Amino acid sequence: MMRKRKIPHTYVIVFYIIIISALLTWIIPGGEYHEVTTGSGESLTSSMEYRQTGSQPQTWELFAAFYKGFVKQAGIIIFILLIGGAFWIMNASRAIDMGIYSFLGFTGRLKQNRVMQHIGVENLIIIMIMVLFSLFGAIFGMSEETIAFVIIMVPLAISMGYDSITGVAMCFVAAGLGFAGAVLNPFTIGIAQGIAGLPLFSGLEYRMFCWLVINIIGIGFVLRYAMRIKKNPRLSPVWENDEYWRKRGNEETEGITSEVTPTAWISFAVLAAGITLFAIFNPLTTLSIGDPTEGSGGSVTLPLVPVLAALFLTGGIVTLRKTLWSYILHLLGFTILFLITGVMGYGWYIMEIATLFFAMGLFAGIAINKGGNDITKLFLEGAADIMPAALIVGLAGGIIVILEEGKIIGTILHSAASSMDNLGETPTMGVMYLIQTFINVFIPSGSAKAALTMPIMAPFSDLIGISRQATVMAFQFGDGFTNMITPTSGVLIGVLGVAKIPYNRWVKWITPLMVILIILGFLLLIPTISMDLNGF
Repeated sequence: MMRKRKIPHTYVIVFYIIIISALLTWIIPGGEYHEVTTGSGESLTSSMEYRQTGSQPQTWELFAAFYKGFVKQAGIIIFILLIGGAFWIMNASRAIDMGIYSFLGFTGRLKQNRVMQHIGVENLIIIMIMVLFSLFGAIFGMSEETIAFVIIMVPLAISMGYDSITGVAMCFVAAGLGFAGAVLNPFTIGIAQGIAGLPLFSGLEYRMFCWLVINIIGIGFVLRYAMRIKKNPRLSPVWENDEYWRKRGNEETEGITSEVTPTAWISFAVLAAGITLFAIFNPLTTLSIGDPTEGSGGSVTLPLVPVLAALFLTGGIVTLRKTLWSYILHLLGFTILFLITGVMGYGWYIMEIATLFFAMGLFAGIAINKGGNDITKLFLEGAADIMPAALIVGLAGGIIVILEEGKIIGTILHSAASSMDNLGETPTMGVMYLIQTFINVFIPSGSAKAALTMPIMAPFSDLIGISRQATVMAFQFGDGFTNMITPTSGVLIGVLGVAKIPYNRWVKWITPLMVILIILGFLLLIPTISMDLNGF
């Protein structure tokens, strides 16, 4: 009898990719782009010039790449560990489970409505959640933040009769669709248009149309898959892996205490005092849509923190008079609201977000009457449970280290750009788009790729008669779609690790969507050449 071939572990797949990357440094000659400044005074201009360098074949550095990868991705690794520990403390109250059961009871009542029966309550929930996360991705570039939401969305999807892939799609894929169809994302559109010398966030109308089309296709794909899994859950490629989540969801809820302890009131009092002080020192919050450093993209100033503080105080008193788990959910809800406020109003990134969730975990532990030793034990258990996700992020960072130290990224980009000579407008746009898509495998950071590629692509587009706005869109699509599949993306690897989804099974699921989106991206680029669009 032929032995069944064993699928390689995600760690093994990443290690193979590191080996392949090291081999490429022996084949591809070294090269780098350098900034060159010409002119003087007001006519001073800068451009990127390619120069060959000595080859840097990677040998023993292959093993050093693991260490350097962990250093490079240290921020995301620590973020994952803090999030895992914080949620494990919160999960000791089983508040999220009780919240999901209550939510499912509510949706069950909605199903009795004829209109909702026709629409499908579960479909409506998936659509609403995905549109919300897509807006986050399109407006302020939500990416790393989705790791925290996976811990909530996957159990919700499992409880609704779906799988962990559906849960990840509801937040991570949705944010990726928004990121690719960016409308006001300062980290991609803002930087790319600034380098190309375009008015910040110009061409907004057509990008909004693209965002709508991309989301209709992407959400439709997820809905079709979710309905198939709903009919037969065992068709899921991660059915066996989801046993972890099913066991957690099937734990008895009868023993969950709903009695509000004195320490819950202490937790609330300390938080109320801190949030009140934060509101006093921040009476007004300017929510910037776009890049606040450029004064473009629009902004609105509101007394947001005082309003949130008042709602937290009122809601805290109300929930504490009901059940302990409802207060914990109240704490979680306002953690998310302050996360959004911090990101859009105060420029928070993963350090501030990790700190916010860490504080949430500590105060949740106090609320459920856990002492210092118990909270520490729970945090360590949570960090240990999520450790594989943190480790794989560091390993994936080693791929980037090898490619960068092997100095082959510049050569790959130069060779790709040279291939566009003497092509027509539409073929050139297609090649430009494919280059950006291909380069995203080596440089998953949108900001870094914009800084490297736009000084090359923008002047080249002038020579062939393509608008710089169209070139920015080629960068936008090329940067956005493959973030959901490339193994060099620390965010993707972190999300899959948290959700317990093997990378190879994720690739199998998302490849058809990637093919559809990449083709769709090219079709959406054609009008930027052939039609007279506002801002192009």
